[in-house]
Amino acid sequence: MSMTLEGTAQLAGTIRNEVSKAIVGMDDTIEHLLIALVAKGHVLMEGPPGTAKTFLANCFAAATGLDFGRIQFTPDLLPGDILGSNLFNFQTSQFTLTRGPIFCELLLADEINRTPPKTQAALLEAMQERKVTLDGETHTLSEQFMVVATQNPIENQGVYPLPEAQLDRFAFKLLVPYPSAEEEARIVHRFGERSGPQKPADFGIAQVASPQDIAGAQEAVKSVTLAQDVIDYAVSLVRATRDNPDLASGASPRAAVLLANAARARAALQGRNYVIPDDVKALATSTLRHRLLLSPAAEIEGKDVETLVEQMIEQTEAPR
Repeated sequence: MSMTLEGTAQLAGTIRNEVSKAIVGMDDTIEHLLIALVAKGHVLMEGPPGTAKTFLANCFAAATGLDFGRIQFTPDLLPGDILGSNLFNFQTSQFTLTRGPIFCELLLADEINRTPPKTQAALLEAMQERKVTLDGETHTLSEQFMVVATQNPIENQGVYPLPEAQLDRFAFKLLVPYPSAEEEARIVHRFGERSGPQKPADFGIAQVASPQDIAGAQEAVKSVTLAQDVIDYAVSLVRATRDNPDLASGASPRAAVLLANAARARAALQGRNYVIPDDVKALATSTLRHRLLLSPAAEIEGKDVETLVEQMIEQTEAPR
């Protein structure tokens, strides 16, 4: 059953307020998680250790009522450790399926770049098709299945860069910076009085959304109008990445589709039934940054992808 756009905006506000009981700042990150949830996308978060990436995912799952699963990625992790396997039961003389942690609704893939590409690839089918194939048998995942992956940008020992094909399946890549001095003081005040592992319930975070609410919000996104000129604008932005001499590799058509879907979701969360160019602009950097590769010359000159995307946004004419 579809929810009204007004109801979708109210639901988003309620979830936002609930997560903010524990999480200080990070408003933009929370907003992107909400957009990804109703647009049925996945999120990659990159930031230094200790910036609450894991705790944010945990709080978000608690507030939305999503079944939470967590995998700590390590170099010796195997695909079976993620997906599960069929084990022989000697009492029944039959194979029984032991489900892996991927069978959940919000999967936290912690430090995803610490595991080899073979294991990372175990997520590809689940992220794209929301199903898992084990020994030739297909198992369907929840319609709300969402991967929130984290990675650490400052370590380069014992890490494996994510393959381009897997990066392309993430709707957003979010950079989680250190907090401001004021935010850090609030964090210490909020958390410094507690010891031991922190839990969302310790901060009064309760489930404020039902599975029906989330499904209704996802359905409501379909009622948002995406005008042809806004489609053309999103396509022009993505195509501009392929013609930029500073980029060795541009974004794929999938990027344009995900950008348009995310823009519709952003409009829905604001209670609008139409997409405006500002929706596309607001999400362009987070949608494109992990899909673009700098050319060797641009790397030598010290250029960065975010600045190039911002320049392309300025140079691409937006519809009025």
